[in-house]
Amino acid sequence: MKTVKRPASKKYIIIAVLMLVLVALLVGAFLIGGTERSGTVSDELTDAVLHEEKKIDLFGWKVNPAAISAFIVTAVLLIFAVCVRVFALPRFKEVPGKFQLLIEKLVEFFDSMAKDNSPHSNGFLGCYIFAAGCYICIGTLFELLGVQVTAANGEIVSLPAPLSDINAAIAMGFMSYFVILFGGIVKNGARGLGRALKEFSLPISMSFRLFGALLSGLLVTELVYYTVSLSVVLPVIVGVLFTLLHALIQTYVLVVLTATYFGEVTEPPAPSRKREKKHAAAKKALGAA
Repeated sequence: MKTVKRPASKKYIIIAVLMLVLVALLVGAFLIGGTERSGTVSDELTDAVLHEEKKIDLFGWKVNPAAISAFIVTAVLLIFAVCVRVFALPRFKEVPGKFQLLIEKLVEFFDSMAKDNSPHSNGFLGCYIFAAGCYICIGTLFELLGVQVTAANGEIVSLPAPLSDINAAIAMGFMSYFVILFGGIVKNGARGLGRALKEFSLPISMSFRLFGALLSGLLVTELVYYTVSLSVVLPVIVGVLFTLLHALIQTYVLVVLTATYFGEVTEPPAPSRKREKKHAAAKKALGAA
């Protein structure tokens, strides 16, 4: 039976139609112009970083929108984990289905990364980088939902990614460092503590790497939306691309850094030269005997 191929001309027609639609949207955006803003671009960028003006009233407390995002993402992940453990895990089979295969591949990815970077101690490390990686990735993608809430001043605010708040990024960086620190103490005692303390700048670098990378997408989108009359098309494309890239890249970077440094501080000390010489001499004596 011969397969009927679609003529190449139809493909070109589809591409031409898509290009015409895109050009029409861009031209319409130029003709309509940008949306009027009440403040200056400096005020918008400052509030995007500090969240001082558009805080949310939570039971009488004024909190940053990123804190609400963190609560929602944490609750969703915990509920999903409980549902998988109670309903899905008992039904797992030797021949996995699509959902079981996805879960197994995800767990295997983080478990293998923990074993490769920290072969001497990786039980708790695998669990931590799995939880941290899922939180960073899902939390960053949460921004794409565009969940809107009313701020305390009456304005409508879209909930940002949890780690776009500097406090959340610092907490994640220090938590990863404490995992490395306690891993070194448990495995190597004072030697592991000394190794971990040598990397005293690690939590700061992790925190600002997360915060700067995740916030850059928001700032670029704000600049494009504020300064260019392309509020119909371009900010959506830019925002989605930056969010997807940061969700994958920053998850991988923090997981690799945590696993690598954890492996260094938990590595057992190498035998001294004297001990090696004694073992060599003992082997020679046994061989001569």
